[in-house]
Amino acid sequence: MRILMFGWEFPPHISGGLGTACYELTRTLSRHGNIITFVVPRAEKQAKKSPVHLVAAAGVPLPHSSSVEEFFQSLNLKTADSILRPYLTDEEYPLVLRDATGGETNKDQPGATPPTSLYGKNLMAEVARYSEIGEELALKEEFDLIHAHDWMTFLAAIRAKRATGKPMVAHIHALEYDRSGDSINGGIFEIEKMGMEAADHVIAVSHYTRNLIISHYGIRAEKISVVHNAVSRHQAPRVYHVPHDRKKKTVLFLGRITSQKGPDYFIEAAARVLEKTQNVMFVMAGAGDMLPRMIERVGELRLGMHFHFTGFLQGHDVERMYAMSDLYVMPSVSEPFGLSPLEAMIYDVPVILSKQAGVTEVMPHALTVDFWNVDDIANKILAILKYPALSRELLRNGRKALRSIRWEVAAERIQLIYNKLAV
Repeated sequence: MRILMFGWEFPPHISGGLGTACYELTRTLSRHGNIITFVVPRAEKQAKKSPVHLVAAAGVPLPHSSSVEEFFQSLNLKTADSILRPYLTDEEYPLVLRDATGGETNKDQPGATPPTSLYGKNLMAEVARYSEIGEELALKEEFDLIHAHDWMTFLAAIRAKRATGKPMVAHIHALEYDRSGDSINGGIFEIEKMGMEAADHVIAVSHYTRNLIISHYGIRAEKISVVHNAVSRHQAPRVYHVPHDRKKKTVLFLGRITSQKGPDYFIEAAARVLEKTQNVMFVMAGAGDMLPRMIERVGELRLGMHFHFTGFLQGHDVERMYAMSDLYVMPSVSEPFGLSPLEAMIYDVPVILSKQAGVTEVMPHALTVDFWNVDDIANKILAILKYPALSRELLRNGRKALRSIRWEVAAERIQLIYNKLAV
């Protein structure tokens, strides 16, 4: 089967779990005989660095060819000349636009988009422009089914469906309700709703997300299938022999430092732990809009001697960070799934999970907390660090769970959906 797949990101350019999920899903789906054309919104200056097969699409409506390099025989990665980025917001878009256009502005209207710019004047305009490129690519490609990942790609997928009549799958990795809570962006919400209504089938990464889709977006329950994300041992090919300080333990937060991920609750819990013991180092790895405030809060609480901010990590640095840690904490306010706890478990790091995270559905024996209950988070951190037997038991249960959490299982479930739609 030939699949036209729209996504936000693809290795080596990844910002979070979505890029990893897209990589693993295409890898495993290709084993089922699928030939996948993967389209990402990537400006040409970035796309040139990619090791995958590239055919860039610059401008609207016609894409043009770029240099090619084989990565997957069954996967073509097509990069549209767009400045859309993962997790891009309305507020950040003007800065990205300025960088992409070399700082040019309209003299008559300071800060405005240059008249000759290829890009949209705001985030929604760029999403719409990208959808036109998606339609043009769809008219040139041979495929049996459209698979779109998250809201930025939905307009492109809808236009591709209307232009070709091919069935469409909308894959929900995160919702605007997860990212923004009660302060949702109405435009993004409407695109998410439109995409799921237009789709022939919807995939949710957890039952937690499926319930949100039903309750907030009004999508029929029978239209939604749950396909959990997974983790692969090959994602940790290197064994890091990092010496651990037996006297001073390391507790890790790794993720985007935004309200969705609950970094403020991590810091407040750290303060309570340090009231009981000084033999702990807390590490916050990542970047995001809340980072300056989190640094200030650590200063206010006078935790500087026991707190380290690494900034954004990727590749080997992420792996080494897991290997150096004694405990991983994910206090997310709303987490559709959450790959990072599974990645931590690969490195034999016990985890504490928010009850508001979809990953708890596949890790039934993990220690869980309500994200807002910083006293409970602190008590569970102290218990794991104090009692090695508890840590060993958590690791034993985690390893058992990991044996059944495989991308091959996810691919098999998606293939069944494909087979029902492409008849």
